[in-house]
Amino acid sequence: MFALFALVRCWAASVLTTEAAHLSGAMTMTCVARYRASLSRWLGGVFVALLVTGCAMPDRNERADTLAANAGLQREQIATRPFVLTAFTRFTRADRPLTVYIEGDGLAWLSRSEPSPDPTPRHATGLALAAADPAPNVAYLARPCQFTAMSANPACAISYWTGKRFAPEVVDSLDQAIGQLAARVPGQRIDLVGYSGGGALAVLIAARRADIASLRTVAGNLDDEFVNRLHHVSPMPESENPVDVAPRVAAIAQIHFSGTADTVVPTEVATRFVAAAGGHCARVEAVPEIAHDGDWVRAWPALLRIEPVCSASAAPPR
Repeated sequence: MFALFALVRCWAASVLTTEAAHLSGAMTMTCVARYRASLSRWLGGVFVALLVTGCAMPDRNERADTLAANAGLQREQIATRPFVLTAFTRFTRADRPLTVYIEGDGLAWLSRSEPSPDPTPRHATGLALAAADPAPNVAYLARPCQFTAMSANPACAISYWTGKRFAPEVVDSLDQAIGQLAARVPGQRIDLVGYSGGGALAVLIAARRADIASLRTVAGNLDDEFVNRLHHVSPMPESENPVDVAPRVAAIAQIHFSGTADTVVPTEVATRFVAAAGGHCARVEAVPEIAHDGDWVRAWPALLRIEPVCSASAAPPR
């Protein structure tokens, strides 16, 4: 327990050091030291309170398992090449379509310059959206290396949740998993939903398949080159860019939900993608006052009732 206390204090110090590096020169090192000491004492008090009350913060896997179980979703592992993926699934009607949700980028970075050792999301928005979906057949796919032991994934490397997160082998892996899930409802169409970076992968997968009935993205990164330029971060030459395949998904009915308060992936990203897709089957739905990591789950039941449709002038479905 004392070791854990030391770890908490060390974490607090590292956070403060990172923040101090980005603060203006008006904040002196003396102030930083006082702030660090004050927060350290506060964290110590919180830790003691946790010991006294017996409270414990659930880890990311426990939180996901609880969320999924409450929605009747069962955890499973899906073997693909080169990754073993974690899924949460619910199949109750073999004669109905399958809706597949793809998670966002998760905890990819600890700071602007320091990647995370484990991309498992702290709060899995994609999973929460799947749990809120009442459809009879729902499957959630975590991204490579999320919610899965690294020991089961020799191919896992930090590059797969940083610069290569939309690489062809990532798309291949998720596409294989969807193929295995689709085999459980033979002949049924598939509806794809992707959150954030999962929206990018949903588009890239849809461009490869002929059984996708609809496509929905939520705060989707649909043009990673544009988004990276917007935030002045490095390009990802080893990743595929969804906007490049927009013409190949142009005949799929699709809605791209964008929060008006999203400064991470602003609405302009979805607008650019729809323009590249031709606009007959694709449209942007602006959702008021929701940020990138905002309360999409609360809005999701109403958003799900908005059906993706193609206009009369659209090309016939593939």
